Order: sequence, then structure tokens, then C-alpha cells
Amino acid sequence: MFKKILVANRGEIAVRIIRACKELNIKTVAIHSNVDIDAMHVKLADESICVGSALPNGSYLNIPSIISAIDITGADAVHPGYGFLSENDKFAKILNSHKVKFIGPSSKSILELGNKNNALNLASDFKLPILGNKNLKNIENIEDALKIAGEIGMPIVIKAAYGGGGKGMRVFNNNTEINKFFPQLKAEAKNYFGDDTMYAEKFLTNAKHIEFQVISDPKNNYAEIIGQRDCSIQRKNQKIIEEIPSNFVNINNLKKIEKNIKELLLQNKYEGLGTLEFLYQDNKVFFIEMNTRLQVEHPVTEEAFDIDLVKYQIMVAAGYNINLTNLTRRNHTIECRINAENAKDFSPSPGTINFINVPGGRGVRVDTALYTNYKVNPHYDSLVLKIVSKGKDRNEALSIMKRSLDEIIIEGIDTNIELHKWVLSQKEFINGNYNTNWLEKNISKFT
Repeated sequence: MFKKILVANRGEIAVRIIRACKELNIKTVAIHSNVDIDAMHVKLADESICVGSALPNGSYLNIPSIISAIDITGADAVHPGYGFLSENDKFAKILNSHKVKFIGPSSKSILELGNKNNALNLASDFKLPILGNKNLKNIENIEDALKIAGEIGMPIVIKAAYGGGGKGMRVFNNNTEINKFFPQLKAEAKNYFGDDTMYAEKFLTNAKHIEFQVISDPKNNYAEIIGQRDCSIQRKNQKIIEEIPSNFVNINNLKKIEKNIKELLLQNKYEGLGTLEFLYQDNKVFFIEMNTRLQVEHPVTEEAFDIDLVKYQIMVAAGYNINLTNLTRRNHTIECRINAENAKDFSPSPGTINFINVPGGRGVRVDTALYTNYKVNPHYDSLVLKIVSKGKDRNEALSIMKRSLDEIIIEGIDTNIELHKWVLSQKEFINGNYNTNWLEKNISKFT
């Protein structure tokens, strides 16, 4: 097992990883920017080290500074969490050259599967249905985007090849929007992911977002799918609510699709956790991308199956032989993402937490790095807390989530808690009559 893991992230996910390490008796190193010195992950880790300035490019994306932190602390492995460098094949390759274990897939796997355009090629080769053109090259400028839109037909969605978390992607309905917003989209991709490679695919107008959680150990020729998540409640392509299982999805040829997914993972020697994301419409699924990392929404799977995915991710990276073949779902689970933002106009809401009360009781899990007097920084993602409810069925999970949202108190910043309450009370959500566009189309009714 590893002796010391450097956590190359911040916020609630860094706290989550540190907890798993502690339970595995692994020492931890927290990196932080100069404005994160009082962050919870810094307080909980065995060691901490500043790697630069507030903006991500100067700290959490600063590979030379992180390598120096590894050398100084003697960490023998790095957990990248999600976002930042978690899907950066260059970072994984550099760590390997320093004989430091990257807790995740190889740089080759990240390049082949984490790059969305490359992943479309592989998915198609393994008989997973796709919406895009597997031979599509990088969209470098407005002219390229207009040409591809003409070939595919509007509406289209253009995405960052190394993107995730709803960043670096936008739906375009006409040429005017492409001319106006495409340069901004490329700039956003460069800022968030350090790479502005872009690709496009047809946009479905009545689709649900369904994803398969996977874990793979190529050394032992083992790959497993751990359920499906319904992540269809989204705003601006960013997930708001996740659920397991979806009572409103019935996928044609599911066993064949799962078999093809496992073959794709093993033949490409994929290691660790990952998620294959699909759009679902009319009982069919279409592969859109793979996230070669731990997902933001992993807790909703953990609570559904009573499993610690982060521990298993670390164990696979350390060379342990795992087998989850007989794993079965035990609960119905729902996750709500609480963001530091105005619930009306969604503007960011940084500031100091004057008081916080988190919900508790049976069937409730809270993942957060907030505490009273903590300052929510404006330089990073607005996600500050995740609530997961679990019950014997959807009605019970929904009832517990509603109760939890009533219990939570966060004073000092604005949050989207009231928006979650509103969504969960809508008949479309209760009846499953929603898709990835539902929230955007109906949010004007939220008062």
C-alpha cells in the first residue's frame, strides 16, 4: 500500500479523499493556493504545502510546483480528484517518469478515452452507438465550427475534448450563436483544462443523461459496471441532481452494451474508476464521452451500493486484486449539489460562512468542506456541498431529501437550496417526465 498520497485538489473532494486515506492508514499531503491556507482539506491532512497563487493556473494547475511539493514531502502517489489535472495525460506521464503513482488510468488511457474526440472513435469501434462523427478532427476556429454545423445539422453541441463538469461546452442553435460564442468557448476550455481542443456532436432535444460507473483492473483482467446514474436535471450542461436507479429508463440491448463497455476497458488496459456517459432517448443510448477519473457524483453510487469507491480506486492503483462481481444495489439514492450562487440569476456568491448547520439523521450523507467562518473563494468552482439521501424506494429517498433540504442552514452566502426544493416538488420530476433541457426551459417558473 502507498505510504503517503499527495491530494492534488481542494474543497469537498480533497476532504473526501483524505478521509479514505486515513481509513487505509495512508499519510496525506494537501496542496493549496495562497488563499486556501485555512481550507478544511489543509486542516485535515497530515502535511500541507502552498503551490502558488489564487488562480488555478498558478497553483492547482501548476505542474512544476506540484512536482516540487511531491519531492519535498516524499509522497509516493498522487490523487487528482476531479477537475484540475485529473484528466491531464501530460501530468500522469510526468508523474510516471518521477516514479510517482498517478491514482487513475495511464497517460495513454487518458489520451485515448479522456479526450472526447478520441473516445468517440474507440466507442464506435467497440459497437457503442454515438451521435458524433468518429472521424471528426479538432474544431480550431469559427469557420470549422460553421462547416461542421452544416454537415451535422442544428442544433449541435460543441465540447472541449478534455472537458468535464459542464465547463467548455455549449449548445448552438444557429450560425449567429457560433460566430458570437465559439471563441469564448475555446477560451473557457483553455482556462479550465489547459487545452482548447474542441469537437462537436448532434444535440438531442428530449434526452435523459445516463451514465455507467465503472472500475477496471487490467492487471487481473477485471472490469465491473457499478450501476447507472440518471443525471438529467442540469443547468447550462452542469448536473444539479443525480439519482440511482432511474425508474424511467429502459435501455434496449443493455446486456450487450455492458459487455461492450467491459471489453473496451480491458482491451485498452484501463485502470481504476471511470464513467461512460450516454444520452438516452426512445429506449436507446448514445455514447457521448468518458470521464477518466472519480466523478463529482460518486457518493450517490456509494450510498446506493454501500461501497467506498475511493478506497477501491486507491487499492487498484496500489496493485490489490479486487472483485465486485456480486455487488448489488441496496438503496434508492438521490444527490443534490449545493452551489454558492444566487438561486435566481446564478451569479457566484463568494463570502464568509457566518453559520452552517448540515442535515443529519437516517439516510443522509453530507460531503462538504464548509465550516463557520470559512471564506468561500471566488476563484474556484461554486460547488460547496453535496447531500445524498437514501431509502428503500424513490418515494422514501425523495422524502428524506426534502427533509434534509429543510434542515440545512448556510448563512453568509447565497445558495441554490431553494431551487432544489422547487425542482423536487415539480410534478415533472416526481413523474419522471423530464430531460436534460427541462430545467432550462422551466426555470422561469421558479420564484
